Amino acid sequence: MRHRLPASAAATVLALTVLSPAAASAQSTAAETLRVDLASPTGAFHGGATGILYGLGDPGVPSRDLIAGMRPRTISQKAPDGDQHPNGDALVVADDFFAAGGTDVHIYAQDVYSKWPYEDLGIDDYVAKLRPQLEKVAKRPDRDRFVWTIFNEPDGIWYSDWAAKKEKFFADWARVYRLVKSVLPNARITGIGETRYRADHLREFLAYAKANNVLPDITTWHELGPDSLATYRGHYADYRDIERSLGITPRQININEYSNRRDTSVPSQMIQWITMLEDTKVDGQLAYWSMAGNLSDHAVRAGRANGGWWLTKWYADLSGDTVRVTPPRPNTRDTLQGMATLNRNDGKATVLLGGTANPVDVAVTGLDRRLFGSQVDVRVSKTTWSGYEGDAQQPPVVAASRVRVVDGKATIAVPGGDPLAAYQVIITKAGLPAPPVTTAPWQASYEAESGTIENANVYVQDDGSGSWDMAMRYTASGRKDVGAMNKPGSRVTVEVDVPRNGTYRLGVFHGTNAFVGQQALYVDDKHVTNLTFPATLSWVYRGRLDTPIALTAGKHRISLRTSGPAGFLGSTSDVTLDRFDLTEVTGPDQRVYPLADARRSGGTTDCGVFALLLDTPGAVILAPGDSVTTYVSATEDGYHKLSTSMFAMGRNTLSLTLSGRRVADGDLTTRGGGVWSGGATVHLKAGVTEVVLSNESRTPVAVGTLTQVRDTAADRYSARVEAETAQLAGGAAVASGTWASGGSYVNWLGNKGTLTVPRPPAVRKAGQYNLTVAYAQAEKNTGHPYNTDTITRTLVAIEQGGKATSAPYRHNYTWDGFWPETSPIDLTTAGGSLTFGNPAAWGPNVDWIQLSPLVVANMVTPRR
Repeated sequence: MRHRLPASAAATVLALTVLSPAAASAQSTAAETLRVDLASPTGAFHGGATGILYGLGDPGVPSRDLIAGMRPRTISQKAPDGDQHPNGDALVVADDFFAAGGTDVHIYAQDVYSKWPYEDLGIDDYVAKLRPQLEKVAKRPDRDRFVWTIFNEPDGIWYSDWAAKKEKFFADWARVYRLVKSVLPNARITGIGETRYRADHLREFLAYAKANNVLPDITTWHELGPDSLATYRGHYADYRDIERSLGITPRQININEYSNRRDTSVPSQMIQWITMLEDTKVDGQLAYWSMAGNLSDHAVRAGRANGGWWLTKWYADLSGDTVRVTPPRPNTRDTLQGMATLNRNDGKATVLLGGTANPVDVAVTGLDRRLFGSQVDVRVSKTTWSGYEGDAQQPPVVAASRVRVVDGKATIAVPGGDPLAAYQVIITKAGLPAPPVTTAPWQASYEAESGTIENANVYVQDDGSGSWDMAMRYTASGRKDVGAMNKPGSRVTVEVDVPRNGTYRLGVFHGTNAFVGQQALYVDDKHVTNLTFPATLSWVYRGRLDTPIALTAGKHRISLRTSGPAGFLGSTSDVTLDRFDLTEVTGPDQRVYPLADARRSGGTTDCGVFALLLDTPGAVILAPGDSVTTYVSATEDGYHKLSTSMFAMGRNTLSLTLSGRRVADGDLTTRGGGVWSGGATVHLKAGVTEVVLSNESRTPVAVGTLTQVRDTAADRYSARVEAETAQLAGGAAVASGTWASGGSYVNWLGNKGTLTVPRPPAVRKAGQYNLTVAYAQAEKNTGHPYNTDTITRTLVAIEQGGKATSAPYRHNYTWDGFWPETSPIDLTTAGGSLTFGNPAAWGPNVDWIQLSPLVVANMVTPRR
């Protein structure tokens, strides 16, 4: 199957400009209808559906920016000092989670055991292991924010023979419950926590718990089967009936493990789960299938986002009341589903939808004329699957229009053609005279298995049956991929057709089995370059490699081959190929973030006079002390100009905070009243950065959009040093490496092994810097049945005459394939050298080290 993604060149109508045959076919079919009734509220937005089991691994893995953007209310983590996994300790990750806006940390108390299923050493042994956990938590001032899962999956572990062992379970439950409450009287306890919804078990358990005053504070169970998308709402209703029949006050519910491997990271799948959990106002936690610390497959590396993360961020952005949404086929797996909110204070309605390749008509009713007027402005943004380890940037606006409201009704067309995508529809009162516009560049996608395949095999990863086996497999675009690329003549060729001469970004969805891969790229049978693919967890754990290519208008043949001009590339060419994306590049990397859509601490939105003055569809008015938070994305480490427009009453200052770090030279200060443009050129890490603009003045200030433009010329301010040129000590050594930038790297860092680099002339000044380290490390535990127990390594930088700064470096699948990772470092001397190592453990292998001043330019100028 071949399909193209929707595209438009700044049109103001809801239309697609380019369609491949499959997408065109999807568009020619009758659109599905999603009905949204804004006049039928269903309760305050809850926001609990995107919790995570073992979503956090270590401090900084994942980054606080990704946690805050996703904003999970709850997470479940390992018991303090537990042996089940090498990381994910609840007390180790809690501070980052709470600082990022999280509410509760659930502790899987039985994860103190090392084996899976847990060793059954008797309830006395478990109680002895539980008490130290409780006492450790009791010492914390935030002890009441920890929730206790005292038994996990008792129907499968220790008490699987329910008929014979339920009385023992009840007695053990009561004993452990009372122990927890004796140490932590205010502790909340979850249960029953079974592998699936079992109404008979729940009824018997709750009856016993009520009679013995040991009722769980939060009711939990898992929804892991592929049929849960069809059966969950029935389970929820049945459970509430059980409560009523037993005279039990309704419990808070947490579906503390949900989803399958094929769902995580995939927007069209995740929207179906999120919708049903939000509809019932419960919390839910994504299951832990791959590795700790990657937000259940939504974090790329430590601080980058995939397409699924952007959906969770959209969900976290919602506010106000949810309203009634009626899909064509409720409670039907793998079909169009959606949810919507109405925020009357902001005059904004938002719809999230997905689950179909067909176009969708969003039929909106209840558009209050007092709130929306006679016309509304509509923006439709799209986030699609970018792979589990594939970086995705800010979702583009793929359709936009101004729509007339008739009798409180309007129909909004959402383009189809992409079965893996989810969409965000934002509806506001028509603002400026000009309607909203699209921002999506031309793009097309081509399935590898639909191309010409030579000396390789097509593998079916999903047969469409919806079986448990299929659900437990990782997603593949088009449900198939091409593998066994292990012969000199192996190749995959796709035919493409591009609209214009220019530069296009080729995105190759790929997988390797934990090694760096390489294939030769040919265009029209001419060798262009060899592509080097970063390692991934496995052949089916998809990443995406982007590379620019120049194409003339018209048809071309793009081919990936295991042999290049110098011959067969060897075993490293055995890379699984899934899909090829082509995206037109029309200038410098640039993105615009409407601050009216951002999160605010105080402040109000305006689509009238201030929006007109700032030439934006919506403005944000910040009173003194108010702030606005948005999340920007960068494709690579480097300098970007962040700029905004401001309307000030007099001298005003907006402070700039990046990733929780107040930028010392980033203040944007107006010199008087009027409209001003202000911007700072700052070094951003690749991936997602939380940006906060705060009004530090005594009078209000209005801000419009935040614009981000890549400034490659400013990269000259960065200074890079090859690790092998440094002074080594304590056992650190130079090693040869095919994938290292200079052919060499340094290993055996840590445990007394160090490398010392003098400060290059360009960075001999005290101040705020970003430190970028190209590293590799593949340490992990072995033996768990299905989790990859990856281990994070730490590198400590000690400034001569200054202080020590540490940064985490997550497992990257291989010892000799290097990822750049950027972290903050504040230097206090004018030229003190930097010594890298780790006095307490091993550090990662290091290819090169780079220092970049955080800010290199700052300017505020009057616009009028």
